[in-house]
Amino acid sequence: MQIVRIGAGGTDQPPAEEIGGKAANLARMTALGLPVPPAFVLPVELCAAIVAGDGDAYRELAAGLHDGIAFLERATGRQLGDRRNPLLVSVRSGAARSMPGMLDTVLDVGCTADAVHGLVRASGHPRFAWDCRCRFLKSYATVVLGLDAAPFDDKLASLLASEQAGAEDALDGEALQRLAADYRQLIDDEDRTVPDTPLGQLEAAARAVYRSWTSPRARTYRALQHLDDLKGTAVTVQAMVYGNRNLRSGAGVAFSRDPSTGAAHPVIDVLFAAQGEDIVSGDRTPETEAALERTLPAVAVQLRETLDLLERTFADVQDVEFTIEDGKLWVLQTRAAKRTPLAALRIAIDFVREGRITPAEGLRRLQGLPLDSLSHRRLTIGQDPIARGIGAAAGVATGRAAFDSESAARLAAGDPVILVRPDTSTADVAGFGVSAGIVTAVGGRTAHAALVARQMDKPCIVGCAALTIDVAARRAQLAGAAINEGDWLSIDGESGAIYLGRGEIVTDSAADELREIERWRSKVA
Repeated sequence: MQIVRIGAGGTDQPPAEEIGGKAANLARMTALGLPVPPAFVLPVELCAAIVAGDGDAYRELAAGLHDGIAFLERATGRQLGDRRNPLLVSVRSGAARSMPGMLDTVLDVGCTADAVHGLVRASGHPRFAWDCRCRFLKSYATVVLGLDAAPFDDKLASLLASEQAGAEDALDGEALQRLAADYRQLIDDEDRTVPDTPLGQLEAAARAVYRSWTSPRARTYRALQHLDDLKGTAVTVQAMVYGNRNLRSGAGVAFSRDPSTGAAHPVIDVLFAAQGEDIVSGDRTPETEAALERTLPAVAVQLRETLDLLERTFADVQDVEFTIEDGKLWVLQTRAAKRTPLAALRIAIDFVREGRITPAEGLRRLQGLPLDSLSHRRLTIGQDPIARGIGAAAGVATGRAAFDSESAARLAAGDPVILVRPDTSTADVAGFGVSAGIVTAVGGRTAHAALVARQMDKPCIVGCAALTIDVAARRAQLAGAAINEGDWLSIDGESGAIYLGRGEIVTDSAADELREIERWRSKVA
C-alpha cells in the first residue's frame, strides 16, 4: 500500500475511485495554486480489510501513518504532539461519491497534554489551546470510543450555568481547562482510555473513520441514494488549520450558486472563532456573507474569486468548505453541490446560456430527473406565518408534526409528515426519507443535513429561533403556540415561513424551462 501526498510539492493526482472524491479534489485544488493545507491519503483499498479486523491491514495502516506524518512534519515545520511547536491533524473520510456527513471525522488529533502547552507557547492564547483539547477529547470519545455524547453535553451545560456564560465561546481558558478535565474523567469512568502518544491517537482515529463505512446512517444513505456499488472510504489526514484561533478566524461553507433555487449568486455561511464541524453539524446557526464582508473584507473578496475559479474549473456548481486562520483563507474541500431537482434544471439552463457547457452536456446532466413532472409548487393557507427560519431547501410541504425518525415513520403510514428537530443531524437521514419536509431550531443552510434534504428534494427550514422542542415529551413551542405530535404544520422552504394548520399546495408547470430543454433536444437530434 502506498500513501498519496498532497501539497508541499507533491504532484500525485490518483482517481477518486482510489483515494476518494474529497482527496482527489484536494489534489486538484493544490495544482490550481489554491491555499490547501498539506495532507496525505490512505486508500480506499484498505477499508474492507480494516473493517474486517485484518492484522496485515493494521500493520499497513500503521506504516502508512508513520510515513505520512513524517511528510506533514517536513511540510509544516511542526512535530506531531510537540511541546514547543505541535502539529495537530484532522482525520477525515472520503468515498468515491460524496456522502455528506454520513461518515466520521476526528479533528485536533495529536492534542496531548504536551501539545496543549505547545499551542499556548506558539499562539499566546490559552483559551484557544484548551478549546482544541476539549474538542479533541469529545470527538475521540464519541467517534473512536463510541461513547454517548449526552454526558459531555451535560458537563458543558453545567459549566455554562456555573460561569453564567450564554455560550461556549464566552468561556475563558481556565474554564475550558476544567472542562477538559471533566471530559477526561467521563472517559475514565467508562474504563476507556485515550492514548498518551499522538501516533496512538492517530492510528485509533484512522481505524474509526474506516469503520464508519458500516455505520447505520451510512448504510441507510447508500441504500437511499443507490450507492451500494461503492467499495469503501479512503482516509485523509491533513494538517489542522484553526478557525477557533481568535476572532479573525472562523469556519464556513460556501456554494458558488444557490443549490436550493438555482439562483446565480453564492450562498455563504460562516461561524467566527469556530472549527468546521461547528458549521456542518447543524448544532449552531451561522452568519452570512454580509458578516464576513464586514469583519474580513479581503477574505470575502478572495472567497468569491475562489468560488468562481472552482466553478469554471469543474464546470459545475461547487460546495466548498473553508477555514480562516487569523485572517488567512484556507480551502479544505470542494465537491459538486447537492441541489434540488428544480435548481438542477435552472442551473443547467444557465450554464448552457453562459457557454460553460453544451446543450448535449446539459441534457446529460438532467438525465434521471422527472422533467415532465417538475413544477413550481406554492402554498395557500389564508393566514400569516407563525414563525420564520432560514430557508435551506426550496419547496412547500404540509404534514403532521413528528419529533424523531421513529415517530415520523409511524405517522407517515397514514399522512405526510413534517420532521421537527432541535438541529440538523445526519443521524436523522431515515426520518428525512419518510418526511415531506424538515424544520429545525438551529443550524444553517450549509449543514450536512440540509445538503441531504436538498438532494432528496425535501423542503427544509433551519435556524428557527422561535422553536423549542421537548423530544422526550413529543411536543414543541413555536412562537408561543403549543405543537403536539400529530398536529398539522405547513412550510415554505424558500421563504422560511412556518404556518399552523394544513395548507393547500398549488402546482404550476415549469413551462418556460421545459421549452428551453425541448430546444436543446431539437439541436442535438
